[in-house]
Amino acid sequence: MTQAIQWDIGDDDHPHEECGVVGVWGSPDAAALTALGLHALQHRGQEAAGIVSLAAQGQFHAHKGRGLVGDNFSNAAVIAGLPGHAALGHNRYATTGETALRNVQPLYADFEFGGFAVAHNGNLTNAHVLKRALVRRGCLFQSTTDSEVFIHLIAISLYSTVMDRLIDALKQVQGAYSLVALHNGALLGARDPLGVRPLVLGKLAAGGFVLSSETCGLDIVGAEFVRDVEPGEIVLIDDSGVRSIRPFARPSSPRFCIFEYIYFARPDSIVEGTPVYDTRKRIGAELARESGVAADVIVPVPDSGVPAAMGYASEAGIPFELGIIRNHYVGRTFIEPTDQIRNLGVKLKHSANRSMIAGKRVVLVDDSIVRGTTSRKIVEMVRQAGATEVHMRISSPPTTHSCFYGIDTPERAKLLAANHDVAEMAKIIGADSLAFISLDGLYRALGRDGRDPAAPAYCDACFTGDYAIPLLDQQDPSERPLPLLQVANR
Repeated sequence: MTQAIQWDIGDDDHPHEECGVVGVWGSPDAAALTALGLHALQHRGQEAAGIVSLAAQGQFHAHKGRGLVGDNFSNAAVIAGLPGHAALGHNRYATTGETALRNVQPLYADFEFGGFAVAHNGNLTNAHVLKRALVRRGCLFQSTTDSEVFIHLIAISLYSTVMDRLIDALKQVQGAYSLVALHNGALLGARDPLGVRPLVLGKLAAGGFVLSSETCGLDIVGAEFVRDVEPGEIVLIDDSGVRSIRPFARPSSPRFCIFEYIYFARPDSIVEGTPVYDTRKRIGAELARESGVAADVIVPVPDSGVPAAMGYASEAGIPFELGIIRNHYVGRTFIEPTDQIRNLGVKLKHSANRSMIAGKRVVLVDDSIVRGTTSRKIVEMVRQAGATEVHMRISSPPTTHSCFYGIDTPERAKLLAANHDVAEMAKIIGADSLAFISLDGLYRALGRDGRDPAAPAYCDACFTGDYAIPLLDQQDPSERPLPLLQVANR
């Protein structure tokens, strides 16, 4: 008898965010509020979740597990086991393989100054280089996540205060990061000097503060949005309030991740002062202006393509219909993944609404194409439902380069747009036509005149190959000198 195995049907035509972070200070329900915040940020990571809380006398408590937030924190006894006035939490998206429990954040360590926990969203581009140097120095790594580099750099620092040790660590790492950290005296939040990854600050009505990857994490706990944590800033939150520390110079041109607007952020979030939902509708409208085509109906590829499709339909004057219905209750299947079943996998997640498609010229609107396999199956499904023409419109420019700043994208050789022009891509996915929004069009939808190559307003490396932060770990190992770890005493 053949045993059925767990098979992830995946969604390989979209990049995946790696993490969401939440921190709460000054509430007796800190762990429960953190769990709620993680629920709101579930879209940023579905492989594992963890919470660390801080109780009286500096006692830390932790609970971590594989799976969704609800799988791990729906039990009242679990929340009761996380007492205290402060907590931080983390949702993880595993980039490769199984999520080992040792990699589930927040990470925790005992230092001479007491306990310290950290949760990190993003990627360090010199993590491997630093890890080699730290291991040579005698550090023992307990996980394979680059977030543990922070722990060891803090451990070897000879600065006297926790804040100075954290600054010492941040000045040695390169990459994109938003992190929240917790020790006996304070909750800390930090963003990388270019502000690639998001982090916002909110205030609870009953007192206390919240840090979250997105404003939707504030909304769910009733916290008032205060402001974005600025690029290169550290916020220190304790019983006296919020203080700002700026160990890095203010960037002349921050490089916030442009894909947050296109896909990653939840539609009801406000990102860098801009409502995501409105932005996606403007992107769709710009896409219609650039690449309109005669059609009878505009159909989004749910759910991420919905706002852009609405904007496209409004600008084009063509009816918007839900011609594809998404099954929201599909994660993994235990069906034996034969080739035949795997080819049917897309129908577990999407099904054609035949009455809205049959006999019509259809424009499908989606946010991205990565490998192209899912797009091909969706186009085929819409044709089988009776569409006379199928045109695909994408609300991002072609994804031609891999991301090394915290987004899970395949290596460049597996990116469809890196190896084929648009006409070839249209043929591969089986569409009558295919068009992407232009890079300048995307910038216009974000309120810019276009992209300034000398000083881009966003990180758009996945479209341009313009990597604003050095990719030290991507160099040949023989060409990477080990860094001199900073251990100066103050």
